[in-house]
Amino acid sequence: MSRSEPVGIAVVGAGGWGKNHVRNYSAIPEADLRYVCDHHDGIRSEMAALYPGVSAVTDLRVVLDDPSVSAVVVATHAPSHFEVAEAALRAGRDVFVEKPLCLSGDQAAALCALAARDRRILMVGHLLLYHPAVERLKGLIDDGELGNVLYVYAQRLNLGVVRREENAWWSLAPHDISVANYLLGACPEAVSATGSSYLQSERGIEDVVFATLHYPGGRMAHVHVSWLDPHKKRKLTVVGDRKMAVFDDTSPDQKLAVFDK
Repeated sequence: MSRSEPVGIAVVGAGGWGKNHVRNYSAIPEADLRYVCDHHDGIRSEMAALYPGVSAVTDLRVVLDDPSVSAVVVATHAPSHFEVAEAALRAGRDVFVEKPLCLSGDQAAALCALAARDRRILMVGHLLLYHPAVERLKGLIDDGELGNVLYVYAQRLNLGVVRREENAWWSLAPHDISVANYLLGACPEAVSATGSSYLQSERGIEDVVFATLHYPGGRMAHVHVSWLDPHKKRKLTVVGDRKMAVFDDTSPDQKLAVFDK
């Protein structure tokens, strides 16, 4: 395929966030959205009506057997991410997976190893890494505006949406962990976390989690996530030894504030 030709795309899972991928890829000139794959009859019917030029199918094999499909978007429910992404990678496709990548570290490592072996793209939907305020905050840190970063803490709280297949940590924390890693330019050396199940105790689905991530150089990040909280917060604070900065994604007019202490 020449670089001037659109990339053949298939979206697997068109409910929830998946329908946004369908809408976006259908409008990108460089993308040729060929398939929407979903098990639900109602979702397939809706996608077929909205995007009549796209094939709505139920069988992933149909997608992977079509050589015109170069890349697969995985937006199914989290427990199936590994199975679908693995099948797409083994079929020689580049893969974009909505967060979380998988529900275990071993599965995530297996996908990374498979992608590296076959030289395929494997990308996770950490969309906050492309937020203009986060990019600006990263620039402030790299330019030394905040001085030496001492610690970071994040709060991602709301009343709902309650998941049944994944806990609040897997559902919400990937956003803040990806941003913390990006801002600090490192991966944590150690992680401690504690959570509790209140709404679905019989299923062991934690509704609230507090976690501490320890980074090289004594730096630290604290993450608090919950879908059982009266406050709606999407806030991340970076404390440096010269200045401090706050990224508030719920603020309508001041996403990023810098405090000169």
